[in-house]
Amino acid sequence: MEASLITMNAMSKPKPPLVKLCEMTPGQGGDFFALLAERSRGATREGKPYFTCRFRDAQRTATYMVWEDGPWFAVCESEWRRGTFYKIRGLYEEHATYGPQIDVINIRAVTDDDSSDGFAPLEFVERSRYDVEAMYQELWNLGETAIADVPLRRLVLMILAQIAKQLKQAPATTNRFYPFAGGLLEHTLAVTHSCLHLVDKYAGVYGELQPPLNRDLVAAGAILHDIGRCVEFSEEIANPQRTVPGHLFGHLFLGRDLVRDAARELGDVDPELVQLLEHIVISHLNHPEWGSPRLPMIPEVLIIHHADDLDAKMEMYARCLLKDKEAGPFTARDPSLGKQLLKGRKR
Repeated sequence: MEASLITMNAMSKPKPPLVKLCEMTPGQGGDFFALLAERSRGATREGKPYFTCRFRDAQRTATYMVWEDGPWFAVCESEWRRGTFYKIRGLYEEHATYGPQIDVINIRAVTDDDSSDGFAPLEFVERSRYDVEAMYQELWNLGETAIADVPLRRLVLMILAQIAKQLKQAPATTNRFYPFAGGLLEHTLAVTHSCLHLVDKYAGVYGELQPPLNRDLVAAGAILHDIGRCVEFSEEIANPQRTVPGHLFGHLFLGRDLVRDAARELGDVDPELVQLLEHIVISHLNHPEWGSPRLPMIPEVLIIHHADDLDAKMEMYARCLLKDKEAGPFTARDPSLGKQLLKGRKR
């Protein structure tokens, strides 16, 4: 009841300007959108409970302490959830010891109507450096131009259309390579470009192969090699988790199912091409210890595997070097790479 009265009183006053959390200065009040990045329960020495909540946008994180005798404790305890976006009316301050702080006057979960005020979820999370709409269109164009076989091209574009929303926002992985929104799309586009270059190179080198290296198959396989991750991960932008199918089957079999279902729906894709494309999807990891259920049995998979692995490793190396803050010539040990990298060099 007390929180409701505060909300009513706050809303009866003139509406504050809509601002960005990262641009607020000490003492400034306003309405802003933020992601609840942390919500942890604690207790004082006297045993009184409280919550430490940290709200953030892409560039700043600010803390709000929710005390038991404050107006928002009950709502925080029962309704606030980490990974949820909120519209907050609050006052921003900076504490000499504890850093950025906010005092919440009013708060509610973001709704679809907030998009008219400029709310865009991707603005609040780590995301690809590149525009997702432009990357998606580029990948679509590659599917249209690089796959000469019309039924196979139609299959690839059908799947791209079906999973467009999730492809634009999903990470490639949650903690290894491209672990950010749009990462899966950025990775897929890079792998596809590399694969097209490699298949053209090796088709010329091994022109005597019969049948020759299948460029259509390489292009389709590159575009769809990780497509199962769109089903493996939930659609939460801020904190994607593995879905139940993701846990049960993993992205390889989920991707194979997307290919198989699309082929059945279309009905005109060459059955052998469908079978070979399914083989690419489930075997492109190559190594059983990486989760590959089958070893590659056609040369087209070799191209996709190495392009995929190289792109993933390059992103991991670059991110480690760019984000490291160690003082010496070596980075801190990267847990995903399992080693340190040399950064103190002149050439």
